[in-house]
Amino acid sequence: MPTRTIDGVEQLRSLVGQEVGRSDWLEVTQGMIDAFAEVTGDHQWIHVDRERARRESPFGTTIAHGFLTLSLITRLHAQAVCVEGERKMGINYGLNRVRFPNPVRSGSRVRARSAVRSVEDFPGGVQVTWLVTVDLEGEEKPALVAEWVGRLYQ
Repeated sequence: MPTRTIDGVEQLRSLVGQEVGRSDWLEVTQGMIDAFAEVTGDHQWIHVDRERARRESPFGTTIAHGFLTLSLITRLHAQAVCVEGERKMGINYGLNRVRFPNPVRSGSRVRARSAVRSVEDFPGGVQVTWLVTVDLEGEEKPALVAEWVGRLYQ
């Protein structure tokens, strides 16, 4: 269940510049990291070799792929906020900017904070730019900061 339900596009417009929701904490397990490595073919040792990462990595353990953390924003954002109202569909339109300021160590917990950056009309709907920050439990610096663009077709 999302922490914030927004009652349609007009209410969404009124929230530009505001944080509107936070997800639950989610543990990023080694199993998730291994599965992501398998799907993407990215088997770099910092992600999948627990023993070598313990010995040689400055992080002391394996870390999640940045793109794994990025892919989790869909799940985390859906826990944080829901925009209600009639529409045909919503699509992921892309990203304007993404940064990974802090690695996600295996076993860490993350959550998303979602803020409305902008709401713009386009023929057939509205384009919403979200500022999504993925926090690491117990850390000041976030794991990810992204401007995520979605389109809601009406």
